[in-house]
Amino acid sequence: MAKDIIHHQVKNALVKDGWAITADPFRLRYEEFKLAADLSAERPFVAQKGTRKIIVEIKSFIGYSFVRDLQQAMGQYKMYLDFIDLTNLDYKLYWAISEIAWDDLFSKKAAQILIKRNHIKVIVVNIKNEEIVQWIE
Repeated sequence: MAKDIIHHQVKNALVKDGWAITADPFRLRYEEFKLAADLSAERPFVAQKGTRKIIVEIKSFIGYSFVRDLQQAMGQYKMYLDFIDLTNLDYKLYWAISEIAWDDLFSKKAAQILIKRNHIKVIVVNIKNEEIVQWIE
């Protein structure tokens, strides 16, 4: 499985933010289907005396067509959500994207509507500084 061009920067940003990477990639299986999300991570969640667990799918959105990339990413996100639910995993699913992609591509009204309507969770990462700049829930 080829890693996204911003994979290492996103991974480093999560670690800087206090997350422990638990799998790279994260294997997700249901029946005869086998998928691999980019990462899983966890960190203690003191308020609930437990651990917060996330699966992260890293997306650069640098293809020829943003709309085509978005279609593919949304379908993948939905499939991962279904498999997480069907296997009763206690994880939240996120896209991780660069701050540049968020500002340039996801500032479009249609993209914002799709993110909200489909309840897509996003981690926005400053790639240069390897820092998380925003969590969109």
